[in-house]
Amino acid sequence: IQICVEKKPPKQQDTDKVIGVDFGRTDIAHTSEGDNWNGQQLNRVRDHYSKLRAALQRKASKGTRSSRRRCRELLQRLSGKERRFQAWVNHRISKAIVSRAKTTNSAIALEDLTGIRERVNQQPRSKTERRRANSWAFYQLRQFLEYKARVAGVSLILVPPAYTSQTCHRCLHIHPDPAQSYRSGKKFKCGHCGWEGDADLNGANVIALLGAAVNQPRGSWLACQLQGYRKPALYCEAVRVG
Repeated sequence: IQICVEKKPPKQQDTDKVIGVDFGRTDIAHTSEGDNWNGQQLNRVRDHYSKLRAALQRKASKGTRSSRRRCRELLQRLSGKERRFQAWVNHRISKAIVSRAKTTNSAIALEDLTGIRERVNQQPRSKTERRRANSWAFYQLRQFLEYKARVAGVSLILVPPAYTSQTCHRCLHIHPDPAQSYRSGKKFKCGHCGWEGDADLNGANVIALLGAAVNQPRGSWLACQLQGYRKPALYCEAVRVG
């Protein structure tokens, strides 16, 4: 029996506090408050599924008729198991982020990653890295965050992803050389103010700053700081969801 219940979402809470969330593969999600969900174990699980699929596909291309049919059935079951695993992880992450935002009376800011997969795939990468980037459902995680935030009455804001990983959240400085960056892997060290720490934490804080500029506009203070570099008035392109 399928029963549909319509419920009017609560009014979104007014607040000047914003939790920034940075998506990635090393850390699936990293918040500006320091919470993170590491992706190493997930990469091992996904690599295990990939090896199983490759072995079954090889067996499905040869052997007897019954063995080929059995391999195709196992591939279908394996695909469903991996989708359920991804949905479970995304549900767990989104629930924790929305619950934290609800408890602290904060809004949530995310990067608008529309079309990011097509842009990233244009870069030269190994087959393994391309598979890992394309197999995780980041769009599904964003959808879960959107509907859970709407049900909880939490505001959700999408900000442009340009330069969020290259900007220092403390002084808003970007490396003056376009070919270089203050970020190196998981480390970020600003050459202007000297701040040093986790690169994903820095990116999440920049996202939170952009989200706060949209949620509680206070003039062009953020744009003015960035205007001398490569992307002026970043927050003007951000949008509120819901």
